[in-house]
Amino acid sequence: MAASAASSLVPASFAQGGSNLSGRRVRYCIVGLGRISMDHFMPATKMSSMVEVTAIVSGHPEKAKRQAAMYNVPDSSIYTYENFDRIRDNTNIDAVYIALPNGMHAEYTIRAAQAGKHVLCEKPMANTVEQCEAMIAACDKANRKLMIAYRCQLEPTTLHARKLVQSGALGKIQAIESANGFNIAQGEWRLNRKLAGGGPLMDVGIYSLNACRFIAGEEPGVLSAYSSVIDHDGRFDEVEENVSWTMKFPSGILASCNTTYGASMDGFYRIHGSKGTLHVEPAFGYQGIHLTAHLRGAEAVDDLEQEKDPAQFTRQADYFAKCIVGDTKPGPSGEEGLRDIKLMMQIYRSAGLHS
Repeated sequence: MAASAASSLVPASFAQGGSNLSGRRVRYCIVGLGRISMDHFMPATKMSSMVEVTAIVSGHPEKAKRQAAMYNVPDSSIYTYENFDRIRDNTNIDAVYIALPNGMHAEYTIRAAQAGKHVLCEKPMANTVEQCEAMIAACDKANRKLMIAYRCQLEPTTLHARKLVQSGALGKIQAIESANGFNIAQGEWRLNRKLAGGGPLMDVGIYSLNACRFIAGEEPGVLSAYSSVIDHDGRFDEVEENVSWTMKFPSGILASCNTTYGASMDGFYRIHGSKGTLHVEPAFGYQGIHLTAHLRGAEAVDDLEQEKDPAQFTRQADYFAKCIVGDTKPGPSGEEGLRDIKLMMQIYRSAGLHS
């Protein structure tokens, strides 16, 4: 197993949840009121005995007030993007959860670290390698923790899949296949290259890329990619519609991945080993992760995630809280996010999309 991949492995004690080590809740400031924050992360905090929402940052005053009322956030802890830096003076904030468009991740991560707050940032980490490196440097300088929201790395069914592979139950892994995509609507911010950094690769293809790395426990050494635009309807004037790429890992494992904004492509990964096959589908959703495996000389495996949305987000918020309280580095760290960005930039270059 490559050392860089091994560093992303989540400690089992953290992944399994548990009581708050500090005797008080870790307090989150929510930065950005979009679907993922309002419909998933914020409701998840209500299921936790370890964390709570104590502040909000939004450019929409009425929306912010409605959400603040739901989480007992006082008016004095509602911020705009213009006065964001005032969170420095709010001792009722331990960490920020950044759920902004990708192109804003770096700026608000850096400003949060400079304000003395820990950072849980949604994936992808940022639009460029340089932005990721600046985020890591800012958090290191401020002695603040930085975690990228790879919630699947904390999800028990995904960890079971990794354990089966790493234990040798599937024998020698030969190949991995993965795909993830959807048919995007007109007008989405994800179609704006400045905000998104790219198309489906940055948004949903990253799940396949990260899963291959995380499950295999290796970093790809060689990759090759292709892209295409089939639907010339104005949606893909700035970003790609389809990306397909292959990777070769040091052990010889070959991976083949696809992502799209042009069609429904159920998220899955399939792993072929000398002693059997493991299939996870759905693999990347907010609930219902389903693992099946057929292993030579052993009973078939059928593992269906039992927790319901937003439980994955509760697990994620609690895990980062434990890292803060216990002063431990998160498994899905800034360095983990940087590795994916570096690889996605290589994929884009191979496909002739980015210089």
